[in-house]
Amino acid sequence: MTIAIVGGGICGLSLALNLHARGIACRVYEAAPEVKELGVGITLLPHAMREFTALGLGDELLRAGIENAESCFFNRFGQLIYREPRGKRAGYQYPEVGIHRGRLHLALYRAVKERLGPDSVVTNHLCAGVEQDEAGAQLQFKETSSGRALPPVAADIVVAADGVNSAIRKQLVGDSVVFTGINTWRGVTRHKPILTGRSYLRIGSILTGKIVIYPIADDIDGDGNQLINWTTEFKRDTTEMNDWNKPGDLADFISVYDSWRFDWLDVAEMIRKSDFIFEYPMVDKDPLPRWTFGRVTLAGDAAHPMYPRGSNGAAQSVIDARVLAECLAANTDPRDALAAYEAARREATGKIVRTNREHPPDFINIRVEELTGDRPFGNLDDYITQDELRALSDNYKRIAGFAVSDVKRA
Repeated sequence: MTIAIVGGGICGLSLALNLHARGIACRVYEAAPEVKELGVGITLLPHAMREFTALGLGDELLRAGIENAESCFFNRFGQLIYREPRGKRAGYQYPEVGIHRGRLHLALYRAVKERLGPDSVVTNHLCAGVEQDEAGAQLQFKETSSGRALPPVAADIVVAADGVNSAIRKQLVGDSVVFTGINTWRGVTRHKPILTGRSYLRIGSILTGKIVIYPIADDIDGDGNQLINWTTEFKRDTTEMNDWNKPGDLADFISVYDSWRFDWLDVAEMIRKSDFIFEYPMVDKDPLPRWTFGRVTLAGDAAHPMYPRGSNGAAQSVIDARVLAECLAANTDPRDALAAYEAARREATGKIVRTNREHPPDFINIRVEELTGDRPFGNLDDYITQDELRALSDNYKRIAGFAVSDVKRA
């Protein structure tokens, strides 16, 4: 059985490692001419770290990032709404880790090359489509750097792990992203540790402006400063959607945060001192009624692109990778394996897509903003109790599949 994986991102590389661990050969085809350490931060939740630990990468990723100790929710006036422990401090068997996305990507890439061989990842291959019949599938590629046609690639099974703008999904389904007026800007800033130096912060809401802040690298300059990842997002009545990875313009969004100067953090200054700024749209796609089309199936963001809330997109992608590899190892007919994989994962991820739209983890901030009339509060218990806020947080974890009991059981 030959398996072609289209896309050398987190999902595609994790799938290659999972297949190799089960003795199944594969090759990854990546559009980028070269794999580099790019991007900003990402949070690896305990169920993601469970998957990476099973692949033998847990310790390496923990060393490369920062273990989160707590998650804190604040209103846009800098008042603490709710705090909870995270990772091992919350009773999980695995830590929660903030890490530079590029470091994660390179760790996976190195592991694939070392374990599967130097030819296991083929770069500069932009997928132009797939054809199939009873005998097998055939992938069409173009050279990304030049646009010239490349020789077709034959495979028994094709896995599309080529992201939210998947060429294969577009061919098979023809849908487009869902944009509801929420744009985001992201960056990293060299800054002294904020609060505990192990704190994941959500401040404000998408209704009046929101920012997520967490550290991804320690003592980067010898002066004790951390590399701080930040992401802003807010909803506007617009159909104009940001581009992906395009350099962001501070003037497009800084006015929302100029007054956010708290005793414990000057948010506006932190944004202004960022090493760089990227812009992204906040988009997802409607859950599909099917992922598998003959010998071709979807995985990761190609299967279930979701709002980047709750740090759950990467986790669901690496779970896809493990489940798909397990199904291929357990079934003699690969098409039966694809059907079993879809049955295990499609509905579960569909629920998370819908939850991230309607009741994301920062619904806590939105609820408090509504109850207080978007004003500073005296005693928050006059509006909502900590037990009620904890219930909102726990409900998201249950739906997203990373309650403590879920992570232990899987």
